[in-house]
Amino acid sequence: MKITSTSCICPVLVCLCFVQRCYGTAQHSSIKGTRNQTKHIEGETEVHHRPKRGWVWNQFFVLEEHMGPDPQYVGKLHSNSDKGDGSVKYILTGEGAGTIFIIDDTTGDIHSTKSLDREQKTHYVLHAQAIDRRTNKPLEPESEFIIKVQDINDNAPKFTDGPYTVTVPEMSDMGTSVLQVTATDADDPTYGNSARVVYSILQGQPYFSVDPKTGVIRTALHNMDREAREHYSVVIQAKDMAGQVGGLSGSTTVNITLTDVNDNPPRFPQKHYQLYVPESAQVGSAVGKIKANDADTGSNADMTYSIINGDGVGIFSISTDKETREGILSLKKPLNYEKKKSYTLNIEGANTHLDFRFSHLGPFKDATMLKIIVGDVDEPPLFSMPSYVMEVYENAKIGTVVGTVLAQDPDSANSLVRYFIDYNAEDDRFFNIDANTGTIKTTKVLDREETPWYNITVAASENDNPSLLSHVTVVIRVLDVNDNPPKLAREYDIVVCENSKPGQVIHTISATDKDDFANGQRFNFFLDEHLSINPNFTLKDNEDNTASILTRRRRFSRTIQDVYYLPIMISDGGIPSLSSSSTLTIRVCACERDGRVRTCRAEALLSSAGLSTGALIAILLCVVILLAIVVLFITLRRSKKEPLIISEEDVRENVVTYDDEGGGEEDTEAFDITALRNPSAAEELKHRRDIRPEVKLTPRHQTFSTLESIDVQEFIKQRLAEADLDPSVPPYDSLQTYAYEGQRSEAGSISSLDSATTQSDQDYQYLGDWGPEFKKLAELYGEIESERTN
Repeated sequence: MKITSTSCICPVLVCLCFVQRCYGTAQHSSIKGTRNQTKHIEGETEVHHRPKRGWVWNQFFVLEEHMGPDPQYVGKLHSNSDKGDGSVKYILTGEGAGTIFIIDDTTGDIHSTKSLDREQKTHYVLHAQAIDRRTNKPLEPESEFIIKVQDINDNAPKFTDGPYTVTVPEMSDMGTSVLQVTATDADDPTYGNSARVVYSILQGQPYFSVDPKTGVIRTALHNMDREAREHYSVVIQAKDMAGQVGGLSGSTTVNITLTDVNDNPPRFPQKHYQLYVPESAQVGSAVGKIKANDADTGSNADMTYSIINGDGVGIFSISTDKETREGILSLKKPLNYEKKKSYTLNIEGANTHLDFRFSHLGPFKDATMLKIIVGDVDEPPLFSMPSYVMEVYENAKIGTVVGTVLAQDPDSANSLVRYFIDYNAEDDRFFNIDANTGTIKTTKVLDREETPWYNITVAASENDNPSLLSHVTVVIRVLDVNDNPPKLAREYDIVVCENSKPGQVIHTISATDKDDFANGQRFNFFLDEHLSINPNFTLKDNEDNTASILTRRRRFSRTIQDVYYLPIMISDGGIPSLSSSSTLTIRVCACERDGRVRTCRAEALLSSAGLSTGALIAILLCVVILLAIVVLFITLRRSKKEPLIISEEDVRENVVTYDDEGGGEEDTEAFDITALRNPSAAEELKHRRDIRPEVKLTPRHQTFSTLESIDVQEFIKQRLAEADLDPSVPPYDSLQTYAYEGQRSEAGSISSLDSATTQSDQDYQYLGDWGPEFKKLAELYGEIESERTN
């Protein structure tokens, strides 16, 4: 089958179409390919050789964006079997067949019915086949071919990332790269120049340029200064068709900002400044500000200020405010208009961050001169000293002069000054001051031991202007006089051992004095000379403000005397010397051989009895053990009970045990014990177990006569039958035991079981003769007897 196309645009395609048409009509040939293979035709014998058919051109072209009113002709299909009689039918299948592409089934002409866009789909794969119109059998195998959408320049270049914002340092060299922009074109880059883009600059010259091929933007001038112009807006155009006429174009904006470098030194707006500062300015306070301008920004504009010379270097100081970049002038020393009325300072401002590339633009510092005028103000009085220290002896008389303060008016007027003490409301007033002379005197008697120091504040004001005050601190030290006698440093607990030897030191004592060191810290210890010599103890002055207590004799006994008293005297080294007396208490104690105290009082009684501590502990331990044994024995006796004896042979299936002693022989309501005596009594008391029984008493002689005629075996069988037939018995097996003792004895029974059913003729009056032990029993039986009688 031959495919013919007329939509050939370029010369190459025209040539190919010509060759295709000429060659296709002149000669039949077969081509070898993977797409046009021989297929087995239904109803024919399969052959193993390729059939001869017309030369096939397997690619068509169709222009995109066709806007004509008629369908666009694509090409023609023709089979060698087509004789022109309409017997051959052409069929088109594949992508877009029947919707985009239609075929005339008689002539084989292919047309495009829609406008195509190459940017959406570049080609379509279709299949063509020729069949017999009458038999619908294929005349040739199916052939595959491609229809390519031929590109036209219908897409303008686009900057997908625009607009752009970029920075470049100021003062950069010409040709410094700023940014590379890229535009994309959706047209076919392999066909013509539709996608060949060329860049150009529409706005931003002569400051910047762009490479037409790469789109790299560069600086076009030397030393572009940010301080002159900081922001630039550059418009870049991209045009396809290699920039030729008729090409499509797109543009974008590039915003370029010059960043700062330190290329500008600081400059003071003026070379001379003048500042007024009153002489009353406080030391450390800020008195003025000065600032140098720097056209740079950020850290490039940082600077520091310094005073390089001038007569006010020692009076003033300058610091830098990092936020405002100002120089803060502060006062280091007080000003005095009467002494110096003006000062001159040379101040320098210098950049802290230097860029050596621009050092040729320097120096990056500037200086100016500042003249400071000191202003005269009415100042408060000025004391001759910043503070005063005065001394006065304690116990001095009221009105004693302590000292004098002096203040003068520093102004030229030299006004008179008045003084007063600035007391708080709660302060005790121990001093006063002469308002005209400043002399301080005592108003009370002072005691150094109570308050050794006093701090008062003296104020001075001018007579002409009382509102101007100045203050000064006056410290008054109270000097000591020897007015306190010494005394023992503490209460001493002195012990002497019974086995002490003569001359043995038993304790060391010391003394204290409230007076000052100069008058009271040298003590002498001695015994009172007016008393007789103590035969037991003596006192030795160690000449280091301590004294030792020594024994005079051998051995002391607590049994004879356990406490001794030693009067002593203590004097100080003051002028005049003062002394005091004290009495030491000395206890006699028992000690170990190494001098350790064993006991002083508690063991005295035991020692007299000859018992040691170990023996006393042993005796106490034995007493405790004996008491414990006695308590245990009594507890066991009280808790002992009569054991419940149960025969090992008494094994029952259901045993209910009640630990109840009952009500005695008179308790006939709880249960009937006569049923346990013998079969005769049980027969007589036969009743229902769920009804309270009524006790019927029978004469003893009648019971005995009945027992003789009852067979025990028959009695048990009778009982067993009753138990089986009685509906009131428990619904489980039970074992009933009948205590039958056999025939009665001639001697009679001594059991008390019959006491509930028989009358007793016994007299219990004799129980009262048995003594007080049986009094309670006699009373009980007496009451029973009286009840029976009644």
